[in-house]
Amino acid sequence: MSHTLIHNADECKYEYHIDGHVAYISYDDQNGEMHLTHTIVPEALAGKGLARTLLEDVLKEIEKANKKAVAKCSYIVKYQEKHPDKSHLFK
Repeated sequence: MSHTLIHNADECKYEYHIDGHVAYISYDDQNGEMHLTHTIVPEALAGKGLARTLLEDVLKEIEKANKKAVAKCSYIVKYQEKHPDKSHLFK
């Protein structure tokens, strides 16, 4: 399942637009540290691994920008714990 990541800078979100729904991760950029504050997947899109795909796309964008992610929501904290191989992407 491939989706186009949209950076909605005005609302500080990275988004997927799928079938009329929006899944997103919101952030707060604090001097190059991307505090990832919320991960939202609408119920209609739940259970398909979308949150993980979205987060991994967001982490790629953060890495390309030479920034670091800071996990501030429970989903991302759990992801970070389960994927120590991605620790270089986090502060």
